[in-house]
Order: sequence, then structure tokens, then C-alpha cells
Amino acid sequence: MKIWIDADATPRDVKDIVFRASKRLGIETVLVANQHLQPPPGNPLVTAVWVDGGPDVADQHIIAHAVAGDLVVTQDIPLAAELVPKKIVVLDPRGDEHTVDSIGERLSVRDFMDNLRMTGTVTGGPPPFDARAKHAFASALDRTLTRLRNSR
Repeated sequence: MKIWIDADATPRDVKDIVFRASKRLGIETVLVANQHLQPPPGNPLVTAVWVDGGPDVADQHIIAHAVAGDLVVTQDIPLAAELVPKKIVVLDPRGDEHTVDSIGERLSVRDFMDNLRMTGTVTGGPPPFDARAKHAFASALDRTLTRLRNSR
């Protein structure tokens, strides 16, 4: 099992939580971004992949390399929609798991909101990433990693 992080838009706090879990549980973790990222010092299990810039290049790298049983951390719903049918577990930075049952609806809502924004309707953005979101992610990550490790 590997943990993949869509690192361009993932909050630093979420990355730090994953880095600690990676070290504690001995799970290889890969940061994928279109900018140069430094893995945390002292954790050889975390590596970084620097992909070319451009739309969805990091997403395509993750799609090409993640396999069933891996965990991907991303807030990119179209990326999640590509991964979930491949039995890749997807968590967003707020601790919500995308599943076969939920991804279709989440993708529809995302597309609807995107269309509203394109027509000039102000929709606002997600709520700020705060301590509650950080705690929700940490709890979801712990539950998910326990489940994945027990299913092997």
C-alpha cells in the first residue's frame, strides 16, 4: 500500500498528518506536484515527484501509478472519480471518503457549481480549513489506514 498526495492544493497541515502516519506505520508516501517539493527531513518513506506544469498532469501521474488498495489524498473530485472505480481509496483534506456510492453525486454537484461560476454567479468557496477540519482528516486517515491494513 502507498499513500499518494495530490500535493499542489493539499493543505500543509494535512501533509504533516500524513507524514507522521507514514513514519509511524511504515507506509511509503508519494507527493505529486507540478512544483518542486521537499520531502520532510528524517522520513525516508516520503518521496516527491515533480511533474511538468499543465492542467491535470499531476492527476494523470497519480492515475497511471496508483493501484487498488492505495490511498490518495486529494480535493480534486474529477481525479477521485477516476480513482474510485479502480478500488483506490480517496480521502479529501476534510476527511470525507469518496466511494462508489457517493462519487457520482459529488461530481454532479461539482460540475453544477462550476457551471454557476462560469455564468458569473458568485457561489463562494469552501469553508476555511480550520482545527475542526484538521481533526476530521486525522481521524478519517487513522480509520482508513487501519481498515486498509486489516484488509490485506
